[in-house]
Amino acid sequence: MKLVCAQSDLSTNLSLVSRAVPSRPTHPVLANVLLTADEETQQVQLTGFDLSVGIRTSFAAQVEESGEITLPAKILNEIVSRMPEGQITLEDRAEDGESEGAETSIIATLTSTSGSYTVRGMEAADFPALPVIEEGEAIYLPAEALIEGVRGCLFASSPDETKQVLTGVHLTLQQDGIEFAATDGHRLAVVETVTNASEDEEEEYEEGSKVEELEVTVPARALRELERMIGMRQSPEPVALHLDGGQIVFELGSQRLTSRKLEGLYPNYRMLIPNQFLSEINLERRRLLSALERIAVLADQKNHIVKCTVDSDSQQIYLSVEAQDVGSGREALPAEISGDEPKEIAFNVRYLMDILKTMSSSEVTVKLNDMTSPVILTPLSGQKQTFLVMPVQLRA
Repeated sequence: MKLVCAQSDLSTNLSLVSRAVPSRPTHPVLANVLLTADEETQQVQLTGFDLSVGIRTSFAAQVEESGEITLPAKILNEIVSRMPEGQITLEDRAEDGESEGAETSIIATLTSTSGSYTVRGMEAADFPALPVIEEGEAIYLPAEALIEGVRGCLFASSPDETKQVLTGVHLTLQQDGIEFAATDGHRLAVVETVTNASEDEEEEYEEGSKVEELEVTVPARALRELERMIGMRQSPEPVALHLDGGQIVFELGSQRLTSRKLEGLYPNYRMLIPNQFLSEINLERRRLLSALERIAVLADQKNHIVKCTVDSDSQQIYLSVEAQDVGSGREALPAEISGDEPKEIAFNVRYLMDILKTMSSSEVTVKLNDMTSPVILTPLSGQKQTFLVMPVQLRA
């Protein structure tokens, strides 16, 4: 194999696929990226795969001789990223073992204007194949809708692998939109995005490729990588979605992300959202977030808990924290308060901050009943987002 490519192309694509390379591989070859060069198409393809999430991408290069090899992702990435801009030549050769019966090693040489490096690789045949979905129609989803939904609810997924299905984001695909939902048992984020296609887009895709209602739970990690991939492309081109059995595949032009689906029944989160509320509070989002960030300095010293006192007479809310042996803090914020407010309610300050950071509207509406019931936060305008957070029970 021999190819010549731009350092920037190789570095950018290596950085992308390396995110699918496990830090603690169960097999040595999984610590590598698969590099395939095709003389006929003049393309180089890179693949990273941890047996759960896989990323494949390709880019144009001057391929003088076809071939494939797997190379250590971490070392290769660090070498290429530090090479000067310009052309890089990559070629490989087989090197027989010194002792009789020893395995043949594969050596890749990378040459730039500043020097050359050799890296030991492994046979491409040892690298596991990415799942392929050949049957069924692709579903085309607007990249913007995917970005909005993923960014709006990823923070609420659970990091606890023992909770399995809660470590993902639940997608409900409908004819005119996608509903994203994530919960870790203490908070819930639901984002609804619109996927109405323009007349030109409707003519571009076949009738069979239109979205039919279906539900799937995708690992949060896979969606984080999808978000990065979409952000890197900065293209209005829709994302093709393929589903089959336990696998899901997203295609973005020359890039592909594969992931296993999370099995199990996702909680009926819609039943958790109250229909009626005793009190409603409108606040300036940035002002509330700034106050929480200040008071979090002390709240983080004591279980991250902040107390909130609602005063409809003065149309203000008061945030307070007392951290024993450290100090105390108090913030007052103007608000539009209606209904019968609870006297005092407490929250995990981090949960509130995460929610407010995902919103883009200038104002937020807080709906509540009593000090132990779920509290709902929604933006006053813009995206259709619903956030639920459970209050922390205060000890008497």
